[in-house]
Amino acid sequence: MVKNIFILAFSFLILISCSSNQPETTRVLPIIGDADVEYKMVDGKEIADTIFPKVPEFNYLNQDSVLISSKDLKHKIWIADFMFTSCPTICPTMTSNMKYLSELTKDLQDKIQFLSFSIDPKRDQPSVFRKYIQERQLDTKNWLFFTGDEEETADLAFNFFHVGVQRTDDPAEEGFEHTDTFVLVDQDGHVRGLYQGTKKEDVDRLEKDVRKLIQHEYKSTVTKKG
Repeated sequence: MVKNIFILAFSFLILISCSSNQPETTRVLPIIGDADVEYKMVDGKEIADTIFPKVPEFNYLNQDSVLISSKDLKHKIWIADFMFTSCPTICPTMTSNMKYLSELTKDLQDKIQFLSFSIDPKRDQPSVFRKYIQERQLDTKNWLFFTGDEEETADLAFNFFHVGVQRTDDPAEEGFEHTDTFVLVDQDGHVRGLYQGTKKEDVDRLEKDVRKLIQHEYKSTVTKKG
């Protein structure tokens, strides 16, 4: 079961990497996850409606000891990862690359929300986050660090953000293992992209996809209003 979690998470990354070989001008961002089909009657006819999966509502304590709900983050595009501050392996690179991405997208701060969920909430309390942020000189104007229930976070990571997370007995891993995934979520809560957060080329691709998604969302809004 443990291995299956990481095999599944890795398979998502392979799938997205393959789709990213399309030219940037033609590549369409998918909605990731298993869609359901709902049937309903319209004017006496049965119509099939595709229901795409969404990230469910959640509540977490942030680095300032403020309880934040996903409802507070509506109408923004999310870029999320799952990490822990004492991680000795991939997390430092992930945080460094997330910082790099936040600097690349400073002009979009009012449209993007960065979310870093701790998978080790017992150690990662708000005061620990604040020290972590200060030591790494992170701009948290639109970057939230979250701590909450460990099991709920693992479920959220795997079932909705498509990120592999597990406990481990390996002392070199400080008690946890997880994939290096950065997750792109649109304004409607749909996961639209998975990226390897330890690879600069993937982070650069994510930055391009964020801009593409924002442009699409803006056009959709204008179309709906029109």
